[in-house]
Amino acid sequence: MTEAIVPPRDAGPVLVVEHLRKEFPARSRAAETLVAVDDVGFTLERGGSLAVVGESGSGKTTTARIVAGLERATSGTVTVSGRRKDTAARPVQMVFQDPFASLDPRQRIGAGLTELLRVRIGLGRAAAMERAVGLLTEVGLDEQHAQRLPRDLSGGQRQRVAIARALALEPEILILDEAVAALDVSVQAQVLNLLTDIRERTTVAFLFVSHDLAVVRQITDHCLVMRGGRVVERGRTADVLDHPQDPYTQELLDAVPRPGWQPRRRSA
Repeated sequence: MTEAIVPPRDAGPVLVVEHLRKEFPARSRAAETLVAVDDVGFTLERGGSLAVVGESGSGKTTTARIVAGLERATSGTVTVSGRRKDTAARPVQMVFQDPFASLDPRQRIGAGLTELLRVRIGLGRAAAMERAVGLLTEVGLDEQHAQRLPRDLSGGQRQRVAIARALALEPEILILDEAVAALDVSVQAQVLNLLTDIRERTTVAFLFVSHDLAVVRQITDHCLVMRGGRVVERGRTADVLDHPQDPYTQELLDAVPRPGWQPRRRSA
């Protein structure tokens, strides 16, 4: 078998997003459309890690879904490795907050991975089974987990399976949409360490959608801040979080609980 040629990390951006706009029909008669994403653009280097942060309704998830091909942009372009991208495809895979929703509750983990590899990659049965076990090993699981149903796994283990499924398709970009938000702190740390390991040994680029600024600081090199569908700030993650230039970014930072923080009771 010919060894795969891995592109160098400095081979240029793997993702270029330009003038992205997404409109939805408005629910009220007062407006014809709701603009969820408005003139958003950014690049992601091969092997890089970019965070898209903002509160609910900022447009960050809609942007990610357009990049993944799960939503169609009203206008603008998404280019992956020099190719215009209009539909969901192998180069971009997405891991969601709830991994249980992406797993067949009646299918054992190993069988699901094997089927995916046979149908989408074209591997034979034996090769697919071997690769499935290898993928589980890569995400810190083993052959015993391959024999289990999703309900028999913990939340952290299910998220590892979701990551293994995404990696099975050999993506160039892995989108993680609040992928550790539902996990407790100790399990969250384990999954973040796993993602760090993947970054160190592959050229997969991460697009990390999150509201958790502590997670963003740990896992990403660059970040952009969205509000009302627009990008209000961007830069290296440490610079943006340590020296915010936009008042909205400062508001997000001020909202992060700190040691000794106590919730205030609102007056009646």
